[in-house]
Amino acid sequence: MVNWELRNCCKHDQKVFLATIGVFTVVILCLWRTVLLTPFKLITVFLHEASHAIACKLTCGQVEGMQVHANEGGVTQTRGGVYWVILPAGYLGSSFWGMVLILASTNLLTAKIAAGCFGVALLIVLFVAKNWTLRGLCIGFIIFLAVVWVLQETTTVRILRYIILFIGVMNSLFSVYDIYDDLISRRVNSSDAEKFAEVCPCPCNGVGWGVIWGLISFIFLCGAMYLGLVILS
Repeated sequence: MVNWELRNCCKHDQKVFLATIGVFTVVILCLWRTVLLTPFKLITVFLHEASHAIACKLTCGQVEGMQVHANEGGVTQTRGGVYWVILPAGYLGSSFWGMVLILASTNLLTAKIAAGCFGVALLIVLFVAKNWTLRGLCIGFIIFLAVVWVLQETTTVRILRYIILFIGVMNSLFSVYDIYDDLISRRVNSSDAEKFAEVCPCPCNGVGWGVIWGLISFIFLCGAMYLGLVILS
């Protein structure tokens, strides 16, 4: 029976889960402006652009190319599809994938599945990438995941779950920050939120949609922590 009420929380695994998220959050915030986090920030940008591409394909559109830039920007060229579905998919999609990775880290089997799917996604994007920053990112993380997997299977270095959890936490935090930086603190007329405000009949401007998307992303993060505790109970 699923322990939705989290009775008798928190057991050892649940404490480790929360403590690890807390440690990762502190480490990420302390190293935020350093080059050490750049690859993980670019992975978040990759998931943002990949979410645009997935939304385009799901609404019968055509993905013509994808780019991730070293300055932590990115662009996905699409043709057709449902525009008002594709636009919010970037920010909300990357937050969703962060939640999925956090939940996948609660079990070794699901962590392996997540790492495998992530590697396949990077391999697919490698062939549609339009610039070398994205190609290098794909190749680098495919090699990184492969090394972690080999260490997991052949040595006592069992870090796959923690790597998946770190990427999930990093993705969730960066998604919330990115929404605040791009859509709320400074108004960029070419942002996804401003474009969405133009096509959406609701009386809400780009900043308003930025706030809404930011709240949804924060809910994804809190939901990941709650569901992770439920799974581990």
